[in-house]
Amino acid sequence: MALRIGIVGYGGAGRQIHARLARAAGMSVTAVVARDSGRRVQAAGDWPGARLFNDLPSMLGESGLYDLVVIASPSSLHAEHAGAVSLAGKPFVLDKPIATTAAEARRVVSAASSSGTPFTVFQNRRWDPEQLTLATLLKRGDLGTVHTFERHWERWRPKPQQRWKENDAVGGGLLLDLGPHLVDSATQLFGPVVAVYAEARALSTPTEDDVFLVLHHAVPGSEPGTVPGRAAAADVLFGVEPPAKGVVSRLWAGSLVGAPGPRTRVLGDRGAYLVNSFEGDASPFDVLDGEQPDGTHGWLVRGRERTPVQQPRGGHGDFYTAVAEWLAGEAEVPVDPADAVRTAEVLDAARLSAKEGRLIDV
Repeated sequence: MALRIGIVGYGGAGRQIHARLARAAGMSVTAVVARDSGRRVQAAGDWPGARLFNDLPSMLGESGLYDLVVIASPSSLHAEHAGAVSLAGKPFVLDKPIATTAAEARRVVSAASSSGTPFTVFQNRRWDPEQLTLATLLKRGDLGTVHTFERHWERWRPKPQQRWKENDAVGGGLLLDLGPHLVDSATQLFGPVVAVYAEARALSTPTEDDVFLVLHHAVPGSEPGTVPGRAAAADVLFGVEPPAKGVVSRLWAGSLVGAPGPRTRVLGDRGAYLVNSFEGDASPFDVLDGEQPDGTHGWLVRGRERTPVQQPRGGHGDFYTAVAEWLAGEAEVPVDPADAVRTAEVLDAARLSAKEGRLIDV
């Protein structure tokens, strides 16, 4: 039987991402929390027969309408809404970030655990083509021993959008918007983070729209909390790497970037994986992909030599398929909430690092 979903928030995330992916997975939206009149009209048009509610308590009072709650409200409301759904005992999907601080994230997980309410976190970027392709390359050992992971999530938006993501001092800014994806991608591939250096600036919006993160990953087999080859902030800035074996991830997020990219560069002792552009966003590096064969994603590079890399099956739609299997008891939780807590701890450390200009232990 197809799952019925109650969505909290029907904006960019609720409608354009969650509802779209749920439909593709054969699910139906039967309840929506939305106060904006325009979004209520959209919800009614997208899902004829769905019940519309002005607030979450009203929807929770009609729990027989749905099997799963999807929380896609603004980030500053995630912890509050997750707590309410936990008390109601309904399984839920919580969009990232699960809270605006690590302490709040831990309370979210604790509340769900105490009430016995199952939930998972929407980290759909684990199913990105580049992420799946890179994971396959790493498993095969094509790159050898990896020492550096770089990812740019950059846009050219000289005229900022007027949304809570740009303007909300509590839940907005790129550190909380794109940071959870960037950090989660790095840790899924290269393990836990033990130290962070960060820079963050607000160039064109009230919240930070220019973010740079350096993550030091644990050396495999090292003692918990060991910082591999600690470097001073200046060493990190000027590229002087310590003699460490742990991977170093360098991650960028920016909205005022006239030349975005290249999207992903992963360096190992046997070669590199290179992805030049991302999801059709304008980039001067697009021209380098002009000969990219169908069914491939990115390049295996050794100097001037480059080979297209076969893309494995999979995509964002697999998240909701995995949710259905999990709720049916046929699979593990798609994204463990404990992972989101660790990501929040990294982001807290990044915020402190950007403020104090130093490497922060996680």
